Parts: sequence; C-alpha cells; structure tokens
Amino acid sequence: MKHMRDQGKQTFYRIRIKGILDPCWSEWFDGMEVTPQESGETLLAGPVRDQAALHGLLAKVRDMGMSLLSVERIDASSARTVQ
Repeated sequence: MKHMRDQGKQTFYRIRIKGILDPCWSEWFDGMEVTPQESGETLLAGPVRDQAALHGLLAKVRDMGMSLLSVERIDASSARTVQ
C-alpha cells in the first residue's frame, strides 16, 4: 500500500538484458535510456511510474525474446549515473 508521501514519486530502475539494442529503441521502452554495453548486453535505465509500468517493460523484453539478466531499483540520487 502506498503512503500519501510516496504518491507522485517516480522510482528509477536499471534493467540489464542479454544482447545489443540500438538506442533508437528508447521510445518503445517508454523513454528509458537504452545503452549498449561492450559486454554484449544492453542497459535500460530511467524512471518508472509504478509497478504496472515496470511489468509492462519486462513484458516487452520477454516479447522480444531477449534474456533478462537483472532488474535493479536505484534511488533518485544515483539515477544520474545509470551505467
């Protein structure tokens, strides 16, 4: 259950997937920053409005047939350093 003070705050996430995606996929992933990594992975990072939106992003990863490696919730102060 959300507390009144938590309403309207966005939570930031880093989602790491196996495989390389071009940054042009950002819009399809609801504006998440899409950053290919030298390791052959892609990092999706940015604000997510709620759990339903997070599950929607994860469903997109699944629907593309890409392997989900990790999902990390990060605090807003760390959001600027998404890699």
